[in-house]
Order: sequence, then structure tokens, then C-alpha cells
Amino acid sequence: MSPNDIIIRPIISEKSTASIEINKYVFEVPIKANKTMVKQAVKAVFGVQPESVNVLLVRGRRRRVRYRVGKTAAWKKAIVTLKAGDKINIFES
Repeated sequence: MSPNDIIIRPIISEKSTASIEINKYVFEVPIKANKTMVKQAVKAVFGVQPESVNVLLVRGRRRRVRYRVGKTAAWKKAIVTLKAGDKINIFES
């Protein structure tokens, strides 16, 4: 996988935008990606040095639409902590 394939999209939520102040950025990554792959992808795509990477699997939930029961897709989330002084400009408004 190329580095552009590993970082699918940034997660923009209230909690993730508040964590930007403490140099933590949240991304959606493929389920098969691991910590080292995410760390190398962030370094290659954004040109910053990650200090640590935490990944977690978000399980799919059962959802009901009218009379049918379905399931949302499972996905993986990566929380990347950068070194002091580094920042990713994609989150700046």
C-alpha cells in the first residue's frame, strides 16, 4: 500500500478538533493498517515526525431502518501524536 492509500480521511469531530491543541490528530485508516504503516504514511504525506500512534477498531453497529435491520461497516481509527512544534496544515481553517 502506498502512503496515500493508508490515510483515508481525517476525522473531524468536536473531540478530535479539541485534541489538535495537544498535538493529536485523528485519521481513518484501512482495517489492515498497523501502527508502523500509519507512522510512515504520516511522515511521507505530511512531512512531520509522529511521536506515537494509537490505533483502534471501531466495530459496526446494528441499525434499523423501518422494518429491516442492518449493520454499519467496521472501520479503523488512528490517533497520531506529533512532536512539539509540528502541526498538520490540513486542519487549519
